[in-house]
Amino acid sequence: MADDDLPPAHPLRLGARPDFEVGDRSLACADLFAGCGGLTLGVAQACRDHSVALDARLAVDFDEDATSVYTANFPKANVRQSDVRELFDRDLGESLSDAEAETKEKAGAVEFLVAGPPCQGHSDLNNHTRRADPKNELYLRVARAADVLEPAVVFIENVPAVQHDRGRVVDRTVSHLKAVGFTVAHQVVHLDVLGIPQRRRRHVLLAARSDSLVDPADVLAGLVSKGGELKRDLRWAIGDLATMEQGVGIDQAPRASRDNLDRMEWLLANDKYDLPNDRRPACHQNEHTYISMYGRLKWDAPAQTITSGFGSIGQGRYMHPDRCRALTPHEAARIQGFPDYFQFSPLPRRDSLATMIGNAVPPELARRVFASIVPAFASQPEPERRADGE
Repeated sequence: MADDDLPPAHPLRLGARPDFEVGDRSLACADLFAGCGGLTLGVAQACRDHSVALDARLAVDFDEDATSVYTANFPKANVRQSDVRELFDRDLGESLSDAEAETKEKAGAVEFLVAGPPCQGHSDLNNHTRRADPKNELYLRVARAADVLEPAVVFIENVPAVQHDRGRVVDRTVSHLKAVGFTVAHQVVHLDVLGIPQRRRRHVLLAARSDSLVDPADVLAGLVSKGGELKRDLRWAIGDLATMEQGVGIDQAPRASRDNLDRMEWLLANDKYDLPNDRRPACHQNEHTYISMYGRLKWDAPAQTITSGFGSIGQGRYMHPDRCRALTPHEAARIQGFPDYFQFSPLPRRDSLATMIGNAVPPELARRVFASIVPAFASQPEPERRADGE
């Protein structure tokens, strides 16, 4: 069989990291609340698809574990372990502070600003404090960063409930970005129609300067209309990992309590996917809407939303379809869309792995958005950039 006739390599099973820093020209990106780098990876993949290098000029997260993983995967990036509010510390529309001027100088010219502000305050899982959490104001720090860094494109992702925040952070961000020369569109996207094998919904805000040749409304409309044929199931994501029971590191199977082992054995023996009430803990035996708790995943359907609780069936529908166990970190990372070349090795502890993977932004979301944005910049003159990001 000729090379041209070979089927395309599975995008999640690639063992060798592409050289994202090499291309016909480069585009620069800043990533705020960067986590382990899911958004940066998606932008890098979109650039790679068009023979463009990605220059990660600034990546900011306050968490040491997050910056360690980000650095391992993007060793040439300018990574800052810091509170975003320390780097962008003034109100919208104000003149630059000393800290902001320094941040701008070190980052240099960037085309893209991407961000995934902490979403716990907005999440519907957070019944006591959602929509009134002070962390919700972090969303507005992205708009302030746009004032400082002056990117051509701004991309912000969050949970759908962010639209109902009591501080109206989305409305205020949209109004400000429009006032300083951006065209803005935003909507809720179902990630399973983008080829991400989990039922996850995210709110996406996309803004572009009028001279950038990018229409945010068209980009988001195309994102949804072209995505349906890409739906992928759990088998596509992790079918090849099913037998790795005795793995180590990210392939180590999570331990379960005796009660949960009994529940999983019952589901397999009876070929069921939902646990009956009489086999649930007493606190879950009354009327409830938590049917996915203690549930078993299906090979021919997407997974439920991956959270940091994926290693316990008591946290959601996280039981493996064929095995008497919950998902491994490797499987959860695959479901999130992280290829095998992505390194989580700086996190030896299972709790750190679970948090990092569960909180990550699926890279394919950014890849699909920027797939139609990168070409608009690829043929434009490249601005001068400082060689070292300092």
